[in-house]
Amino acid sequence: MIGRPLGRTGMEITPVGFGAWAAGGTGWAFAWGYQDDAESVAAIRHAVDGGINWIDTAAVYGLGHSEEVVARALREIPAAGRPYVFTKCGLVWEGQDRAKQPRRVGEASSLRRELEASLRRLGVERIDLYQMHRPAEDGTPVEAYWQTLLDLKAEGKVRAVGLSNHDVARLDAAERLGHVETVQPPFSAVRREAAGAELPWCAAHGTGAIVYSPMQAGLLSGSFTAERAAGLPADDWRSRSPEFQGERLQRNLTLAAALGAVARRHGASVGAVAVAWTLAWPGVSGAIVGARRPAQVDGWLTAASLELTAADLDEIAGAIERTRAGAGPARPS
Repeated sequence: MIGRPLGRTGMEITPVGFGAWAAGGTGWAFAWGYQDDAESVAAIRHAVDGGINWIDTAAVYGLGHSEEVVARALREIPAAGRPYVFTKCGLVWEGQDRAKQPRRVGEASSLRRELEASLRRLGVERIDLYQMHRPAEDGTPVEAYWQTLLDLKAEGKVRAVGLSNHDVARLDAAERLGHVETVQPPFSAVRREAAGAELPWCAAHGTGAIVYSPMQAGLLSGSFTAERAAGLPADDWRSRSPEFQGERLQRNLTLAAALGAVARRHGASVGAVAVAWTLAWPGVSGAIVGARRPAQVDGWLTAASLELTAADLDEIAGAIERTRAGAGPARPS
């Protein structure tokens, strides 16, 4: 795969990376339901064998378990061929109630503890990209926790630092202290708000943008149905998401069906087209795509080399407007 610069970090990343959210397994607030660890490891290995050179995880995914699964997959990969590992901090869980929503913490001592715990779980000496998962809600201002991340980079414990799920006002505040090297917003043909805010900010500031949920948690995979949405188990966070219910679900599935014509022209899957659409936007460095088993990787791996034409982008914009799915700009300039 042809790599893309990840902002000014010095890292060249493949257009798609492996998302290890589902690898966290079940039993926590934002789980995807039961997940077999061996299948997660096999999916990661399959993605790396297919050319992927970065993995995105977070401490909170499975309350540490996703990082442990990633470490297990890395142990089986020779050092020379190991992918970059990106993880996140700032969401803290406590006590025995695994289903309780984690606290959003920015206090420096907490972030330092989290980093040491992630280093142990991942079995690495340095994390390639360390991101604040969400804005803190413990009273710590963005300037304070961003300074902590800058300090961790200066100490050599992380290679690069970034902000996930932060709006432009917070990005501006952080940038005044030190360069925001990466931003990680949600972005798909359904959830398009970042195209009018965070992505232009990244392009203007030389910041790498790695977008997540480009297939809108499976809705734009081409294989999702209303029946499957109705049958989602209670321990799958999507069963509680408005995008998987009622009229919004129907609009999203109609949009996914409309992507089918583009997919057939390119001999690709609908999911690959959905991912390639996000990669067509200025400012996007790469897209995080999840998989629960190796076969799912094959469904979107081709997105890395899929070039959508101007006619394709016009057709997709027309489908977005016609179905009224989601919100935000419908076509890259």
